[in-house]
Amino acid sequence: MAHERQKIYRWESGRAVPGPSAQKAMAVLHDIPTHLLQTLPWPDWLATACKRAKGTPPYGDQAATVELLTDLAVGGPVDRREFLIMTSATLGASITGWQDALASLTSPSSTGRRQITASMVDHLEVRLDRLRHLDDALGSAQLRELGMAEFAFIVGLVKEARFDEPTGRRLYAAAAEAARCCAWVHFDDGYHAQAERFFDAALRASATAGDPLIGAYALSFRAIQHYTAGDPRDAVALVEAAQVQTKNKATARFRAMLATRAARSHSKAGDRRACARALHQARDLLSAGPHDDDPPYLYWVDLGEIEMIAGSSALQLGDPREAIRRFDAAIDANYAGDDQYPRTHAIYLARAADAHLALRDLDQAVAVAEHAVRCLGGVDSARSSATLEGLRDNLAEHRHVPVIRDFLDFTA
Repeated sequence: MAHERQKIYRWESGRAVPGPSAQKAMAVLHDIPTHLLQTLPWPDWLATACKRAKGTPPYGDQAATVELLTDLAVGGPVDRREFLIMTSATLGASITGWQDALASLTSPSSTGRRQITASMVDHLEVRLDRLRHLDDALGSAQLRELGMAEFAFIVGLVKEARFDEPTGRRLYAAAAEAARCCAWVHFDDGYHAQAERFFDAALRASATAGDPLIGAYALSFRAIQHYTAGDPRDAVALVEAAQVQTKNKATARFRAMLATRAARSHSKAGDRRACARALHQARDLLSAGPHDDDPPYLYWVDLGEIEMIAGSSALQLGDPREAIRRFDAAIDANYAGDDQYPRTHAIYLARAADAHLALRDLDQAVAVAEHAVRCLGGVDSARSSATLEGLRDNLAEHRHVPVIRDFLDFTA
């Protein structure tokens, strides 16, 4: 994956030229006429993408938002896996559009025939909560179709809706969260370009809802995509934008979540001090305890999660001993990994195994790796599988050791 990120950097800087298929995929992502690929050299034609991003309808344009949501709902998932995410310039235009829309907030209007009531939105929110928990347990591959169906159902209501203002805002917030769920399962299953489209839709719907929290929540997950498959500096920018928009609106737990995302983004960018500051802030904020206004989608934010992120960050920054201490601290904090979050726990366990491997503790590395494999028994996630495959590659360097050879043969 690091090799792929380096390739993207070289493309964007003009030091390397992507192949015809990659250029065509980028043109499709940015809705650029393919004839520009023949008439303009790389990367000159890519500037058109930025111009188009700046010239798209404002994020506060409700009709444009409904049209975009509808297009995504009827389009369905792509049939191919693409390593392709937005450039920094296009991503910046997306962030700015969202911020501008929130600054000039207007009330959502409705001209439909179907009356949408507050109790109906209650049911939508319950369905979304169940979708989130199913994704935790089963993984993205099994949830993409269900997520798309839920998204399409909510978009259908949005198109036909008649509502009062409070109900309308909640309905668009539900559409934003459904879009974020779709973005997440597409990213987790390796569909990066489609994930970007859903993340952008989530921002637009949150702007119409006048809900900066649900938009910031989407940005926090979008940051994961960008520090995983793109430029970690873009991930930092995404989290910072979320923090700015929610500074005086979010609960301590919400701000702790954003601080944790910031820490991981900084670790990916190699900024040790910024990472440490963000982790300290996250722990301090979480110590304030729960609040009645905590959004229900923050159910997973606890000390165990923060320590798991701290462990991952320490490993990223080249400190395997600190990584193991943080992973152990997460377990001591009763991190509910195996039962509630098997996919995420498998990823953390794989990183812990890498930390033990870096310290030449081969027996413990294998023991933790076996635990990770057990976690993934009922989960179908391309991201988790790729993490374990990377661990297997690292272990393969020690194949001459019997315990490692046995593990590699068993999991082949």
